[in-house]
Amino acid sequence: MSELTLFLIRIAYLAILWIFVLSAISVIRSDMFGARVPEAARAAGGGGGKPAKQKKPPKRRGSPTQVVVTSGTNDGATASLDHAPILIGRGPDAAIRLEDDYVSTRHARIAASGDQWFVEDLGSTNGTYIGTVRITQPTTITLGTQVRIGKTILELRK
Repeated sequence: MSELTLFLIRIAYLAILWIFVLSAISVIRSDMFGARVPEAARAAGGGGGKPAKQKKPPKRRGSPTQVVVTSGTNDGATASLDHAPILIGRGPDAAIRLEDDYVSTRHARIAASGDQWFVEDLGSTNGTYIGTVRITQPTTITLGTQVRIGKTILELRK
């Protein structure tokens, strides 16, 4: 092979190596600090004015009122469902902050739709489970349903 061919192969190898390193740094950064929100989405969603007040549906008897950590390092931690949606993760903006190595910064969300409650995985690395089944889309949960995030188990309670 000519010297020019070897030189071009070395340059291509270095370029591929740097692309790999930069993509790995990008993944680590997004896991630590969350994904970037484009300015257009911020302006459309956040607006500068007062947020519109949503009329909450009347509380039905027997409906859940809180999320409780039943097992794990934060055993006993609770969050009121009045402040739904509930963000769960290691990040400072999480309503239920879990000190678990298997939990992402923004791991899962519990939200209401009508009189039903849903849990949704937010693209976490280790997943969110109901019982032993990993969920891939928003899934309905009821009173007493065990939701496992990392080594932590959560339940909806009255």
